[in-house]
Amino acid sequence: MTMHADPVIQVKHLSFRYPGAERDTLRNVSLEITRGDFVAVVGGNGSAKTTLCKTFNGLVPHYWAGDFAGSVSVDGQDTFDSTVAELSSTVGYVFQDFQNQLVRPTVRDEVSFGPLNFGHEDYAERTDETLEHLGISHLRDSFVWQLSGGQAHLVALASVLAMRPSVIVVDEPVAELDPARAREIYLQLRELNERHGITVITIEHHAEFVAEFAHSVILMADGAPVWHLPVQEAMNRHRDLEEHGIPAPDAVALSALVLGADDDVALDVSTAVELLRPHVAREFTATERPLDPGTDRELVASLRGVEHGYRSIGGALRPVLHRLDLDLHAGEQVALVGTNGAGKSTLMKLLTGLIVPRQGTVEIGGIDTRTRSATELADKVSYLYQRPQQMFLRDSVREDVAMFPTGRRREGAQELVNQVLTRVGLDPLAERDGRTLSGGQQRRATIAIGLAMTPSLLLLDEPTSSLDVRSRDDVMAMLASLSSTVRCAVVATHDMELVASWATRVLVLDQGRVLLDTDPRSMFSRPEVTGQARLLPPQAARIAQELGITPTPLTAAELRTCLPTRDAALTKENR
Repeated sequence: MTMHADPVIQVKHLSFRYPGAERDTLRNVSLEITRGDFVAVVGGNGSAKTTLCKTFNGLVPHYWAGDFAGSVSVDGQDTFDSTVAELSSTVGYVFQDFQNQLVRPTVRDEVSFGPLNFGHEDYAERTDETLEHLGISHLRDSFVWQLSGGQAHLVALASVLAMRPSVIVVDEPVAELDPARAREIYLQLRELNERHGITVITIEHHAEFVAEFAHSVILMADGAPVWHLPVQEAMNRHRDLEEHGIPAPDAVALSALVLGADDDVALDVSTAVELLRPHVAREFTATERPLDPGTDRELVASLRGVEHGYRSIGGALRPVLHRLDLDLHAGEQVALVGTNGAGKSTLMKLLTGLIVPRQGTVEIGGIDTRTRSATELADKVSYLYQRPQQMFLRDSVREDVAMFPTGRRREGAQELVNQVLTRVGLDPLAERDGRTLSGGQQRRATIAIGLAMTPSLLLLDEPTSSLDVRSRDDVMAMLASLSSTVRCAVVATHDMELVASWATRVLVLDQGRVLLDTDPRSMFSRPEVTGQARLLPPQAARIAQELGITPTPLTAAELRTCLPTRDAALTKENR
């Protein structure tokens, strides 16, 4: 990328190795980031994106120690010679696990914490100004634990912005957020960049947001940049991205089919629609996955009249689920969707027996969860947590996978463990501590833990969150193959691509009630429902809807069938 005369970050010949590692995590990195840029750092899990960005605020090497060579300069400060505290006035960092970044009881306390501790006399004004700017002034007296995921993310961002940094780094801005809130976060970042001149750096797996919002893109692989390019040129090189586990957004991939080799691909839905409009058919032949549960299908779980809620500090009961009736059957692949705070995680915990409803009944395989402990129910239902680290209790992946079957003294436990590890592709990493694995590897390890429990009902909370697309596809492939061993799988997710390509049934939760129970195509074809539940259909579906194609194709592969024949399109693309 051609750099301007005012780089805010300069990295020269940087290498870094974590203690005990056999090779460098960062390898001779040299790059510049221009003041006022909006940079997306992309790459597969394990490509060292986060390690690179942690050198910008001194966390590497001052907190994460190791062998450090080369230099990093931010706004004229050498990060090796500066403390993390000194750098925090220049570089704000919103962590991927932003909930752990909130350390004060109320929103006002949290946002004022940094300026107050640095002795800024205008800390109150900074707090009020930042809260108003992000549109969360109404939350100033709320306890941080009362916030939804989207609200908590904005508060973490506000606590960083109150320091008035010249650079902000946001690790996985949209992880764990519903699609509408994810877009709101990026709109906020765009405004900070364009109106206030703040240099924004995001670590991102969602190429759709990269294409629409970033100005430049750094592609990382094996500890070093492959290239740093303007966003249009980066997306024109979508094959480079795909080779590194970052498939192009649907708008990019589909527009490339009808463009010449020297033309710029579309970066967003509206541009793709205009490019595709002259080329598409208006009708589409859909191939549906079976949905009909029917009365003759085996009943795996049943909820009747379920109500649940949690008490606040003041003692008031905050309802979460309201008079819920629901049956889950063998053979179903169920996506549980809805906005942050809709009740998805609570429903999952009720199905495991970790909690019991305040009213109503939950039965798993005909057993009332009130009559058995969660430990006893674990023979029938397995719950894989949203944060994989919570699943790792032993010193190796193999021990974690073996813990349940050996603890239950199951015959052939070791053989089962070996089969499961092979199935999820973790044989080479079986002796590693699960907490040291990359995000994608951790997700596969948690699925292995669940499979080794041989449950009838498998529950997965956000299994594709924070994964690069290659790891996400691996997880989706494993989910699709579970029907031979798991009678019913339920996935709570904000990943609409997962819903579109995997689910046979979708339950839309809204304010603790089932707003809709249907198949993915029917759900995405009802804008009044997706709007109310803050769901954003996949890009391909939005493009198809704008083009008036019926029924609605849900994936790029389906929409591609409405374009000219593959041979003709490829000939045109490569001419």
